[in-house]
Amino acid sequence: MLVCKQLTLARAGHPLIEDVDLQLHPGWRVGLVGANGAGKSSLFALFAGELQPEKGDLLMPAHWKLARVSQETPALPDTALNFVLAGDAELMQLEAELARLEKAHVAGESASHAADGERIAHLHARYGDIDGYSARARVAEILHGLGFSDADFSRPVAEFSGGWRVRLNLARALSCRADLLLLDEPTNHLDLDAVLWLEDWLKKRPCALIVISHDRDFLDAVVERIMAIEGGRLTLYGGDYSTYERTRAARLLAQQAAFAAQQRRVAHLQSFIDRFKAKATKARQAQSRVKALARMESVAAAHAD
Repeated sequence: MLVCKQLTLARAGHPLIEDVDLQLHPGWRVGLVGANGAGKSSLFALFAGELQPEKGDLLMPAHWKLARVSQETPALPDTALNFVLAGDAELMQLEAELARLEKAHVAGESASHAADGERIAHLHARYGDIDGYSARARVAEILHGLGFSDADFSRPVAEFSGGWRVRLNLARALSCRADLLLLDEPTNHLDLDAVLWLEDWLKKRPCALIVISHDRDFLDAVVERIMAIEGGRLTLYGGDYSTYERTRAARLLAQQAAFAAQQRRVAHLQSFIDRFKAKATKARQAQSRVKALARMESVAAAHAD
């Protein structure tokens, strides 16, 4: 699982979140929310290893693979299908190695046919373990779901417009065999059919998912937990986004009621102190109220971003 221990994240010396303790388990689908500039993208960069915490620890299993949508797609000559397939680096390495060894084996160019045969057998076994034989079918399913036609599969990436290249980047991330999938506004540039397909597809994935989205309907359909950046804290809530809004509204209401009650108590104590601090008969009582005020832990007024 992913664990944050007393973690503080800052950008340009400005703390975004402080002293966070958090655990995210395999298979959890989490929506990351917060005001603009609160640190959502920076937190993604931290999870991806592009940033380091100011203090504390981020712990993630060493074997975990992470997938994230690239923000840029150059005008490549690769076909759409091959571009998406290339997102699985191990798959591409296995295919290249198998092609090289099998060619050498058939041509008789290898010094040790037995060793090559054993190596080829191991590579085929691993290829089967990662479902390499069905990889192209899976990629085709993803491309179809995101609105690409069969004819698009063989088109060069360079021929697609910016919005369709964003879809190709999304398809590439979705096709990866990831343990943790990070998606930042994945519904941008998608039509309704593609959004509905994506909702269904994500709910079937066994990997952990953290998604940033301003589409509350999408979050309600996909996530089971909300991770909210609020006032420099990172808080995990159970339920979808609508549940989070209700829970948060109730918490803010309770906090504001506690603040109002404390302010009334403070006003009452201060009024007594002001009236009787100069009177000898009430001086001891006034002093006890001064001490009570000093010991009182302040309740902050509720604040909603």
